[in-house]
Amino acid sequence: MYWLPVLGAVALGGGTVLQKHVLKHKRVSTRLYQVAMFLVIVIIMLPLLYFFWKFDSGALEFWNVVIFLAVIGFSVLANVFALYAMKWEKVENLEPAKVLEPLFVILLAIMFSYIFGTELFARNTKVIIPAFIAVGALVFSHVKKHHFDMNKYFLAAIVGSFFYASELVISMLVLDFYSPISFYFLRSLGVFFISFLIFRPHFSKLSRNVRWEIFFIGLIWVFYRVAVYYGYLSLGVISTTLVFMLGPIFVYAFAYKFLREKIHWRNLVASMIIVACVLYAVLT
Repeated sequence: MYWLPVLGAVALGGGTVLQKHVLKHKRVSTRLYQVAMFLVIVIIMLPLLYFFWKFDSGALEFWNVVIFLAVIGFSVLANVFALYAMKWEKVENLEPAKVLEPLFVILLAIMFSYIFGTELFARNTKVIIPAFIAVGALVFSHVKKHHFDMNKYFLAAIVGSFFYASELVISMLVLDFYSPISFYFLRSLGVFFISFLIFRPHFSKLSRNVRWEIFFIGLIWVFYRVAVYYGYLSLGVISTTLVFMLGPIFVYAFAYKFLREKIHWRNLVASMIIVACVLYAVLT
């Protein structure tokens, strides 16, 4: 099953670059895009539910419902911050912040294992060292001409990565009650309704071409997320995380090829250091 996460990593790179391409349109706000994207994802997944639907009664227990609602809430916040950053900043500048997501997953999982007594990960305090190294790499990548340059978009990307990681960690607590497809469908449906009620977008602002581009991106994200969830169930969290760390490589390659973004050596080095820190953290 390793081939599925590998293809998922390719999808992550392609989806990120295509998403940036759509958000570059002046008439496409991040709020409008967020609602439209999750509407598309829900529509795409409807036919799949006939074949892959699973919903165990345990999902309706009080705390499991609370956890699922928290997943939706974290997802809404993660998308708000991540899309805001992507709208106004280059993809290659944001990638070091997005690479932090796996490290956040590990740190949060260990913290939750102490709080809730759930052994999501081994309680290995050695991850504190690579965490500080990763933060140092981030600082290094944003020091230019003897001054510190970390703008609000980069900070928003870090916050988005933190909420994505939070969503992922708590999803592990209830994922067994669903199939990956039914879980992602219900999560996306919840995110769509909340985002629609908050943002009240006007879909008429989307041109026909942009609508088709969003539909295609939706297909990519569905494949990516399903690959992630199936990876967790079949390979385990650690092995899947390792494979998906190929994602930044494809992001840089696609951004250079299709967005004509110049890849700065500081960001490449910072991302390599962060990936190495994550590798160390999940293997020790």
